[in-house]
Amino acid sequence: MTAPLAAAPDIDSLLRKSGGENFTVAPAFVGRAARAHLDAIYGFARLVDDLGDELHGDRLAALEWLEGDLDRAFAGDPEHPLMRTLAATIRALRLPRDPFARLIEANRVDQTGTGYETFDQLVGYCHLSADPVGELVLHVFGAATPERVALSDLVCTALQLVEHWQDVGEDAARGRVYLPAEDRRLFGVEDAELRAGGASYELRALLAYECERARKLLDDGARLVGTLGGRARLAVAGYVGGGRAALDTLRRAGYQVLPRAPRAPRAAIARAALATCARGR
Repeated sequence: MTAPLAAAPDIDSLLRKSGGENFTVAPAFVGRAARAHLDAIYGFARLVDDLGDELHGDRLAALEWLEGDLDRAFAGDPEHPLMRTLAATIRALRLPRDPFARLIEANRVDQTGTGYETFDQLVGYCHLSADPVGELVLHVFGAATPERVALSDLVCTALQLVEHWQDVGEDAARGRVYLPAEDRRLFGVEDAELRAGGASYELRALLAYECERARKLLDDGARLVGTLGGRARLAVAGYVGGGRAALDTLRRAGYQVLPRAPRAPRAAIARAALATCARGR
């Protein structure tokens, strides 16, 4: 079964949404060519999420169609306009297929699962849903060594966790709970609390615990910045700084994420990014 091309979002919509994400940014300083490649990669990630989260209809069939279009992109003849843009990036950078396939698989997992028992299981999901983006970004800058990819995985997992902790209410409304079940039991958090008008003391305590886990992963992975130079260093410092600013904002708000979590101001993100770039971690 295939999803009709007409059901997929158009390229302009995908790039607008991509630009609005917390951490998926392609700043002007990376240069025109790198920015075009990053836009294609982020647009693909957004397309996957739109088909997996927002499509009205058979989402698994839509994701199957997209994986077929990914194969067509690698062969040089995809259907979707965004995928045609991506095909040019794949050719220019000789990108591997696996990171793109993992992003699709993450959304398949979202169709069949509603939560995770342990933190380690959630980290395994992030290996599908977040880590591939960092790996592809490193390829854009010609910096994708195994050592750097391993550090990037820590950063990307941390950033994905921060997104989950910000979006507790939104995810719960979709029937998805990313807070590990064993941790919810430990802190005495009931499922109904995730859909309340405000975060309970127990939920805020749990989020403080989970945010410190994310911060440690982010700090461990931030050593990646010191291995890079030039525009790559600035770009990756921006991702790390964005995560740190988001975590600081959640802490100052007392982890009150319901009904919506506070977001870090752009000035705070810029300060954190510059500090990270200067320190190299």
